[in-house]
Amino acid sequence: MKVGIVVPFSWSFWGAVNEHAELQSDALGRLGIDVRTIIGNDPPGTFTRILHPRHGRHDRPPADVLPVGRSVIVPANGSLPNIVLSARTPGRIRRLLEEECFDVLHLHEPMTPAICVATLAHAQCPIVATWHAAGELGWMRYGLKFWGFLIDRIDHRIAVSEQARASAARWLPGDYEVIPNGVLIPPAADPGEREHRVVFIGRHDSRKGLPVLLRAWPELHRRTGLRLRLVGADPLAVQLLLSRHRIAETGIDVLGFLSQERLTDELLASKALIAPSIGMESFGMVLTRAFACATPVVASDIAGYRAVTTPETGTLVPPGDVAALVEAVASLVEDEPRRRRLGAAARLVAQERYSWESIAVRLAEIYTLLSGRTPASLVAAS
Repeated sequence: MKVGIVVPFSWSFWGAVNEHAELQSDALGRLGIDVRTIIGNDPPGTFTRILHPRHGRHDRPPADVLPVGRSVIVPANGSLPNIVLSARTPGRIRRLLEEECFDVLHLHEPMTPAICVATLAHAQCPIVATWHAAGELGWMRYGLKFWGFLIDRIDHRIAVSEQARASAARWLPGDYEVIPNGVLIPPAADPGEREHRVVFIGRHDSRKGLPVLLRAWPELHRRTGLRLRLVGADPLAVQLLLSRHRIAETGIDVLGFLSQERLTDELLASKALIAPSIGMESFGMVLTRAFACATPVVASDIAGYRAVTTPETGTLVPPGDVAALVEAVASLVEDEPRRRRLGAAARLVAQERYSWESIAVRLAEIYTLLSGRTPASLVAAS
């Protein structure tokens, strides 16, 4: 079986959907499925530096990634995703689909131009689609007018959470299967013996709540002596935020984009993950990533995070409440037995609910039903 994973963003810039697609590709590959990822790419050079003054990965994508155009930054849903809108992309998509002869195509954020919309228009095989975003999705008001009719090309709809399902169904009524984001689970994770630091993982988009965390940091650092590790946020943007809020850099390490391996190392070494997002999160993917590493969380009490966090895995605080964030983080790291209990329980939750192994099997079952083709591993199991 040959599956094409289609992502409307740029491989060069980290994001939750990109991470999901990469982990999905790896998990499906372990089932014996031949996987290719169709996505944008912004190669190194002057043009990319001018167009994207942010930190990214600008080396050559792996062989199973098929780039189909450069991206631009498009404000959407409280975020700044890198979306491919090149006029050449539809033609590239058409030729690529003819050459690759996929049995199934799996689109992420399927109504997003130009990659996903072009794929819907040109595909000659069954299509599975996953919706990730939560919120008003106001841009769909215009998208429906121009390419909304392509929704009928989708054979199976998936949402990563109830919040994502409700957001998509508001514009595109129909049946959606909720399949959560999977998470990379390291083979071993000890909740104890952690370095005296906490970690934030996310872009510098306002909805991720980084300004809230930075405003809380002087008091939190004074009270606990912790170090703060910032992952994913652009270093220049962090410097601008610190200057704007007149916050000293004391105790802050700005790491930028990290590989999956280094990100795992950061989580395995940290006492807690801080996720102060202010809204529009459909699923706590960064939280479950921490769970897998036996790292408890302090997160905002918003729908997407509330759906995955329990009192046994972390603490929720009102979004935007600086004082509550300081108190929750300090209380957690000052009570080491409780912190370890939460970390151990969080890892069990990740293993039981968010393992890519079980999610990949469910996806393979869907692909088999639609295409009539069965992955090698499922044939052997039967």
